[in-house]
Amino acid sequence: MPEGPSIVIFKEAVQQFKGKKIKMACGNARIDIGSFAGQKIQDIRSWGKQIFICLENITIRVHFLLFGSYSINEQTKPDKSRRLGLVFSNGSVYFYTCSVSVIEGDLDALYDWEADVLSDVWNAARARKKLKSMPETMVCDALLDQQVFSGVGNIIKNEVLYRIRLHPETMLGKIPPRKITELITEARNYSFDFLKWKKAFELKKHWLAHTKKICPRCNLPFIKKHCGKTHRRSFFCENCQVKYH
Repeated sequence: MPEGPSIVIFKEAVQQFKGKKIKMACGNARIDIGSFAGQKIQDIRSWGKQIFICLENITIRVHFLLFGSYSINEQTKPDKSRRLGLVFSNGSVYFYTCSVSVIEGDLDALYDWEADVLSDVWNAARARKKLKSMPETMVCDALLDQQVFSGVGNIIKNEVLYRIRLHPETMLGKIPPRKITELITEARNYSFDFLKWKKAFELKKHWLAHTKKICPRCNLPFIKKHCGKTHRRSFFCENCQVKYH
C-alpha cells in the first residue's frame, strides 16, 4: 500500500499539470470520465494516502488502496487495470488498480488537514487529544487510523514502534504520557525520513524492523504477527519493545 510520503512524491511530480486543460480522459472507473475533458486543473492536493485533482466545480479523488499505482507520460499497465487516464498538452498521467470517485463541495469541510503527518498544518496537540479518547485501542491500530495519523502505513507503523521501543499490542490507555509524546513526534519524523529516503531510492536500506528477522539492538529474532483489529503485519522485538500493562 502506498504510504503518505509516496503520495507527496506523486503530487510534486504532477504539479506540471496544474493550470492545464484536460484534452482527453479515459479509464474504466464507474464515474462520468468524459465530463473531465475540457476542464482545467485548478489544484492538486494530497491528504494521507489520497490525491485530489481539483477541477472547476468538482474534485477527482484517487485512493490507491492496497495495490494502486500510477505512471506519468506513458501507460505502463494493461487497459483493464487503468482506472483513469488524463491527457494534457504537456503530458499525461494514468492511475491503476485504485479507487477513483468524484467529490462535490468544499474539501476543507470534509478533511482534517491537521491530521496529515506531512502537512505544514499538522497538529500534534489534536493528535494527542484523539489518542486520549481511545484508551482501549492498541497502538498498532492507532498508528494506522487515518483520522489520527493520516498518511501513516504499515512500514511507518513498524519502524516508529521500533524506534521508540514500544510493543505494538500495548493499549493506548496504558502508555505513559512521555511515551505518547514520543509516538506522536516519531510518526511525523519518520514520515519525513521515509520521504527523503524514498526520493533517494534507498528506503529499504534504512528499515530496522519492517520485514526483518533479527533485532539489530538485541540480536534476537523478531516476532512476526498480525496484530490488532487491522490485522496488519507487525515485526517487533519482545525484548526491547515494552508492552505496558
